[in-house]
Amino acid sequence: MSKKIVKRVAIGIAAYVLFAVAVVELYPQDPKTMEWEDREQFNKVQVNKLQVGTDRKVIIELLGSPDISEARKINDKIVQVMFYRTQHTKSDGITTQDECTPLLFENDKLIAWGNGTYQQYIDM
Repeated sequence: MSKKIVKRVAIGIAAYVLFAVAVVELYPQDPKTMEWEDREQFNKVQVNKLQVGTDRKVIIELLGSPDISEARKINDKIVQVMFYRTQHTKSDGITTQDECTPLLFENDKLIAWGNGTYQQYIDM
């Protein structure tokens, strides 16, 4: 193989790698445009990065609109639970609470998520 061919192949591989890195780094991940399987995986990854005290608006910007949401006022507090689909259980076209991770907010600040969170909401 001539040096010219090797050089062209190396340039082609380098260009491909550069393009792939640019797409991964620069292409915005928008939950609204994802297929449900991709969004579910995206939600799972993002939920694992959450921190107590995060503002509800920041979460909605990150994850998009929740799949299910409930809210109520308790004394002077607004309490809301938002469900984001993170695990597929049944192919019926309906997203249910058991397929989601609940995020609990008090006065628009994240206070809990994960197992037991919805029960915490009910008990408030």
